[in-house]
Order: sequence, then C-alpha cells, then structure tokens
Amino acid sequence: MAFELPPLPYAEDALEPDYSARTISFHYGKHHKTYVETLNKLVAGTDLEGKSLEEVIMAVAGKPDKQPVFNNAAQVWNHTFFWKSMKPGGGGQPAGELAEKIAAAFGGWDMEAADFGGHKFVEDFKAAAAGRFGSGWVWLVLDNGELKIVSTPNAEMPAAPGVTPLLVVDVWEHAYYLDYQNLRPAYVQVFFDKLVDWDFVAANLANAK
Repeated sequence: MAFELPPLPYAEDALEPDYSARTISFHYGKHHKTYVETLNKLVAGTDLEGKSLEEVIMAVAGKPDKQPVFNNAAQVWNHTFFWKSMKPGGGGQPAGELAEKIAAAFGGWDMEAADFGGHKFVEDFKAAAAGRFGSGWVWLVLDNGELKIVSTPNAEMPAAPGVTPLLVVDVWEHAYYLDYQNLRPAYVQVFFDKLVDWDFVAANLANAK
C-alpha cells in the first residue's frame, strides 16, 4: 500500500486568524503532500515497500545512503504530529498532571509564574525555537519520566531510548512566514496562547506510561 497524505484533524480555515488557511494550503497541501509523494517514489520497488511509516524511519535512520528516504519519511511523520498538536479553540495552560510536570520541570508556565531566577516553560520554548538555526522542530518530550524541551534540525526527531514526543512546533520558515514573517518567537507564543491541543499532549503522556 502506498503512503497517503493523512487528513487534517480540522478544516483548513479552522485555526484562523492565528494560523491562516493560506498557510495551511501551502504547508499541508503542498509541502506535506510532496513529502508523501516523494517517499512513495523512493520506496517503490525496494525492500521498504509495504512497510509502515515507522518501520521505514527505523530502517533507514543513520544511514547516509538512505538519507533522502529518511528525510521524506520523517517529514511525513513530523508534520502529521504537528497538525495533531493544534486544535481550533486551543491554547492556554494545561491542567492536571501535565501542568504539575511542567511546573516541576521548568519552574512555572511563564515569566509571571516562575520563581525569581527560575525557568519558565513558554520562554524556554521560545528560546529553543529562536536558537534553532535554519530549519527544524522544537519538541516537548518525556525523557525517562522528566519533561524536556528538545530542538532537532531539518527532518530529525527525538528518537533516543526512553524518549517520547508529546508535542511539536514546526519552525521551518514555511510553517509560519506567511503569517508571522521573521517573528518566530511571536509565532510560538501564539501557538501556546491560541493553538496547542493539550488533550493530545495529555494523551501522549498517558500512553508513554
């Protein structure tokens, strides 16, 4: 079976005005779609044909001669995870165990909530996004029971033993430039204020256990 472009969890205009339908039409309808189409061409007629997306990624990760396959397969996975990390009417602070773990790991939600000299989740996430030179992703992961912010370049994803991705923000320029131009930290702030789907994150946290 050929890989297919997964359906969006919502309509293209459902995240307006914070994430525009125009951005989604390019980001999902062109970039994500092209990764799927290219992956199908790369695996056709090879021993990877018929394997699941995760099996393909694991089979080619770290192999320089298979880098094009990895790049396209990982980008299909990463983008699918990114779309699920948002929802219409999302944003705001999480509750329950997730909120407790964020407070424990980062010292608070934002500047106002953090103790003097402590870390703060949103500011640390924006710093990781701003610090990612070029293209890549910023993740919230569960790393052997502890929440951490991880930045990966290009198509890379957190894949170490004991590490489970909980949410991701795409910081490739095509993910935000039409709406936010060069203001990557502002895009990340809006992601947490208006877009993030904490139910999806909480479900990932529960499944990680």
